[in-house]
Amino acid sequence: MTESEAFSEIRIRPATPADLPAIGRLAAMLVRVHHEFDPDRFIPATPDTERGCASWLGSQLTTSSAIVLVAEHRGAVIGYSYAALEEQDWMVLRGPAGMIYDILVDPAHRGGGMGRLLLDATITELEMRGAPRVVLSTAARNESAQRLFARTGFRPTMIEMTRECTSRSPAPPL
Repeated sequence: MTESEAFSEIRIRPATPADLPAIGRLAAMLVRVHHEFDPDRFIPATPDTERGCASWLGSQLTTSSAIVLVAEHRGAVIGYSYAALEEQDWMVLRGPAGMIYDILVDPAHRGGGMGRLLLDATITELEMRGAPRVVLSTAARNESAQRLFARTGFRPTMIEMTRECTSRSPAPPL
């Protein structure tokens, strides 16, 4: 099968309630991967993670500022993205923006451009809704995602740093 034939079988579309079990499975995968990257920073998956993620993302399907897209291959959901329009945020010193919170393609379908298709569709949807810029975060160890984002024009703008609080490493007095 040629790459163009494979792409012809991919459909990027808005998610529906029927997609939520597959989205929950993929979102739980995202939770597990992040926890493996840094178990102190990222929450672990639990037996309820799939259901919880599906419920949360399901609540976003009817939120006017939110975008939940799926990548479908031969009728099966193989990826999803979750993004939203946000107003100016004084806390993070950011103007209005489209925020991409989640984007994931099932590992069995990676490497063939599916992530790029899903990312491009998400960016296009944010732009069509008036986003003046698109902002996302990526785990420091997720180098493959960082390469994808850089190829599509994203640039580093912030670095999150985490410090665990323990009795052995007290903060300096104020």
